[in-house]
Parts: sequence; structure tokens; C-alpha cells
Amino acid sequence: MLRLLLWGLLWKEGRAIEDELLIRRICQGDEDAFRQFVDRYAEQVYKITYSVLRETRGAEDAAQEAFLQIYKSLPDYRFQGLVTWISRIALHKAIDSKRKRDRHREQYIDSERTLSQICSDDEDILAGVVRRERRDRLWNEVQTLPKMHRDVIVAYYIEQKNYEQIAVQEGITLKTVESRLYRARHWIRKHWKEDDWL
Repeated sequence: MLRLLLWGLLWKEGRAIEDELLIRRICQGDEDAFRQFVDRYAEQVYKITYSVLRETRGAEDAAQEAFLQIYKSLPDYRFQGLVTWISRIALHKAIDSKRKRDRHREQYIDSERTLSQICSDDEDILAGVVRRERRDRLWNEVQTLPKMHRDVIVAYYIEQKNYEQIAVQEGITLKTVESRLYRARHWIRKHWKEDDWL
């Protein structure tokens, strides 16, 4: 048992040394070293991006973006927790990609279809237009929130995620999610006028 444990530690240490040498070669411009690095971590990065996006093409694109970011950031890497560092970059790229995809879908809602749905529900067209205008104004206002506030407000109110999902997405504790939501609501009450939304 002790041998197995010792062998595992030596293997991990050997892998860390290999990674360090590979990173040094990459920083010196060795393209082959970067290909080896990608081959070594491609599966892990893809698993992370796919777990967020749940579709192959988007996950592959996000994984590629992650490796580009990793490549740019390697000169600043300090040889501590490489797998965690890579995973965090992959997760952030996947989340960014998901947000872009979701925003893109929202922007291309067919206005004629929306109006016809409003009419089919016997709703006054003017009321529907006013409601949509308010929603668009609200979305524009949300975009002006400070980033930390905007992320939790969008995740909680628009994406309808719970505290646990937000904590995983942002890489923070539940208490921090609660605190950020509280501060974001406070910021909104202080900076937005209620009369604007009546």
C-alpha cells in the first residue's frame, strides 16, 4: 500500500515536472510543445466546456478559445495548480460562450411572430408593445450595472438559477452569492428610480 502511494506521488511529481518543462518550451516559442500540451489536456478542457454548453460545436469552440487564452496566459503562470488553473479558464470561456449564445438568441426573436402571438392571445397590441419596450429598457439598464452586480442579477432573475448554480458558475461560496445579490439589489434601489418602471 505504501509503495502504491509513493508511486502515485512520484508519478504526480514527474507529471508536474514534465508540465513545467513543456510550459517553458511553449514560452520560448516551441509550437510542438504547445501541441503536446493541448493533446495532454484537450479531453479535460472539452469535458468542462461541454458540461456547460451541452452541445458539441459550441463546446469545441469554447475549448479552442480556452486554449488560446491559456497560451496567452502561460508566461504569467506561476506553476501552482495547473489543472485547476486550466479548468477555471475553460469554465469561464464556456460560460462566456453560453451567455453570448443566449444573448444572440434573444436578439433574433421574430418581431412579427411575437406580435401575432400577442394578437392570438387577445391582448391589446399597444400593451404588448409597451411591455416589450419596458423589457428592452430594463435589459439595457441591467447592462449598465457594475459587472459583479450584473452577473448575479442576470443569473438569478433572468436565467433563473438558484444560489448553488450561481456559486458553481462564478466559483464562489453560497454566502458570497447571497452577499452579492444583496449588494446588487441595494445598488439598484439607490441608482434606479421607481417611477421609470411604472
